[in-house]
Amino acid sequence: MGVEFLEIIDLDDARRITGELFSELYSQGTETVDILDADGRVLADDIESPVDLPPFDRASRDGYAVRAADTFGADEENPATLRCIETVDAGSVPSLEVAEGLCTRISTGAPVPEGADAVVMVEYTWEEGDRVYIQRPAYPSQHIAARGSDIGAGNVLLRAGTVLSPDKIAALSAAGITRVNVISKPSVCVISTGNELIEPSGQLEPGKIFDSNSAGLSSALKEAGCSVKRGGIVRDDYGELRDAILRGLEEADMVITSGGTSAGAGDILSEVLDELGRVVIHGISIKPGKPTIVGVVDDKIVVGLPGFPVSALIVFMSLIEPFIRKLSGRKASSGQVKTLKLAERLHSSRGRVHYALVMVDGDYARPIFKDSGAVAALAGADGYIEVPKNVEIINEGEEVEVVLFENQ
Repeated sequence: MGVEFLEIIDLDDARRITGELFSELYSQGTETVDILDADGRVLADDIESPVDLPPFDRASRDGYAVRAADTFGADEENPATLRCIETVDAGSVPSLEVAEGLCTRISTGAPVPEGADAVVMVEYTWEEGDRVYIQRPAYPSQHIAARGSDIGAGNVLLRAGTVLSPDKIAALSAAGITRVNVISKPSVCVISTGNELIEPSGQLEPGKIFDSNSAGLSSALKEAGCSVKRGGIVRDDYGELRDAILRGLEEADMVITSGGTSAGAGDILSEVLDELGRVVIHGISIKPGKPTIVGVVDDKIVVGLPGFPVSALIVFMSLIEPFIRKLSGRKASSGQVKTLKLAERLHSSRGRVHYALVMVDGDYARPIFKDSGAVAALAGADGYIEVPKNVEIINEGEEVEVVLFENQ
């Protein structure tokens, strides 16, 4: 006897129920990591700079540190003449004060000596012995980055919620910060089910297909801020699937499976969840993805996605990803939305929200008329359109909102 769907519910209801489960069962954790291991992590707290940046008045050009008043009126025919008293390179400290009529040769990044309030670029000078001739007047603060002008000690350098990228990590390092408090990554165990599946590294045999969902879902989860544990491929066997889910729940905060959700003799996930915990959702009015399952075992969520690659990723993006991103501190997926004209007539199933993959062709969105098991549909898609459940036909030339995938 095949497994019956418990109750087909609207996508909005499924999102509400799933959101309530995430709120009930999970809360954000934090951990402290070295900044060398912090790329892509999300800050849990505001970070204040412990020092002024720059930590001293710093020359921003090679040239001469001068008193601006000593250069007023200087030009090529009547240069100002100053005496050079020392040379200060980056990493060294000035020892002499620049008094009236004096200057210091200075390198970019070096501390500006006391008494100087401007730097004249070397291009507008020449030297004869210890005499320096200034051909252009300087103004106070010219080519000087004042102490704390970048950021002052105690001011917020980075806000909580910032995703740490190379530029942000460089800023932390410049402030002498070596460890940061970040939001912990939710851990998710990914399992693919099906007697027909083999690893992509294996030899393709008659009646078999390569497992694409493990790699696709793992990539999507990592992009959403998760750490991923691979649960491997599990045959359509009650005991094997049960054991794999229990192992996954020991290792991770959540388990996501693909395959084994439709109402058929070989689809056993709902029976396993009934034994180990409870089934909360089994059946959503969405195309593709109707047989999706959401259950709870040992206060952890177990999600059963359809086996077809398009279905699995569409349901993940529309139902699960927003709550995982919230848990991991990641902002909502930032796919760009474009208004385009539909290139061909599109039929949809009344009563179900329909996610239709499309290719962008200039000002047109061209539907990809392949079933949800067609891997080429994913490879060729630039985005998707969401067809409301009460719409059966969108005619050629009608405007549609296309959600572009993030890499488009």
